[in-house]
Amino acid sequence: MLNFDADRFIKIQSDALAIEPRLNETIAKLIAEGAQNLFFLGAGGVMFLTQPAFHLLQTKSLFPVFYEMGAELVETGNRHLGEKSIVVMPSLSGTTKEAIAALDYAKERGATVISFTGHADTPIAQKADVNFTTFAADDTSSEMFYLETLLVALSVMKARGEFDEYDATIGELQQLPKLLVDVKAAFEAKAEQFAQEIKDDGYHIITGAGSTWPEAHYYGMCILEEMQWIRTRPVHASDFFHGALELVEENVSVIILKGEDESRGLTERVEAFAPRVTNKVRVLDTKDFELPGISSTTRALISPVLLATVFERISAHLEVLRDHPLTTRRYYKRLTY
Repeated sequence: MLNFDADRFIKIQSDALAIEPRLNETIAKLIAEGAQNLFFLGAGGVMFLTQPAFHLLQTKSLFPVFYEMGAELVETGNRHLGEKSIVVMPSLSGTTKEAIAALDYAKERGATVISFTGHADTPIAQKADVNFTTFAADDTSSEMFYLETLLVALSVMKARGEFDEYDATIGELQQLPKLLVDVKAAFEAKAEQFAQEIKDDGYHIITGAGSTWPEAHYYGMCILEEMQWIRTRPVHASDFFHGALELVEENVSVIILKGEDESRGLTERVEAFAPRVTNKVRVLDTKDFELPGISSTTRALISPVLLATVFERISAHLEVLRDHPLTTRRYYKRLTY
């Protein structure tokens, strides 16, 4: 595979899943001690990677859960944030200034902060009450944060008696690192073709629903826009027919992400419409990826992980074909703003 180290990838994702015993113990203890709600809190694109876990808790648990962009929370506050709050903060660098300010804000209000970082010697790692550091880089962090925050949601549900399949699901998740490499390898030729097809398009509409929507938003904003400078319109599939459809015309690229949860029908509606107008409709469907030994229950939980892992392969080819390294920026962390 192009520019890919399988052993490195397997180690990073295995290390991410290895936090489960300590994380589960931490969450169980906090809930037993009277925690009343949970906040996913942070800054930037990494927050999108917490959305599947947030949505899972919203729809499958009665435990109150909130999703807050750090910079806005510091300005507006949230009356639900306090001494009985669990705050979950992911940050790859551990140094993002908006996230540090949000962490300080949460701590000042007595919340217990759990951080997930790529480096231990950083403010977000060191200021948190509990830190889990898994060394990673941009090309491996999406799967890592999706999995770590999924473990948070599953641990909350286990502690509350809301998820009887916890042990079985964790057992299946432990198989994922190697299986994801197999998915990448099987998709490699398609990834190159996909990158070849989209490399010259100057505008994309990218859509998903349920657990695939965060990946659509993340890939559109953080990769195509930030890392490739390609104009992109992420839109939730349920909103596609309330505005975005009027921007679809011949030769407009529409990228549809289909997962395996209850929201699949929303993306299928877009899939049925778009080819009537444009010949540039591309569908990534997690049902196409083989995962031996993984149940339908677990597959529904990891749709964004699967999409992130194949998008990484697309990105690897895209940066070469466009002669635009993913690390190239004009403004991000290069100017003061």
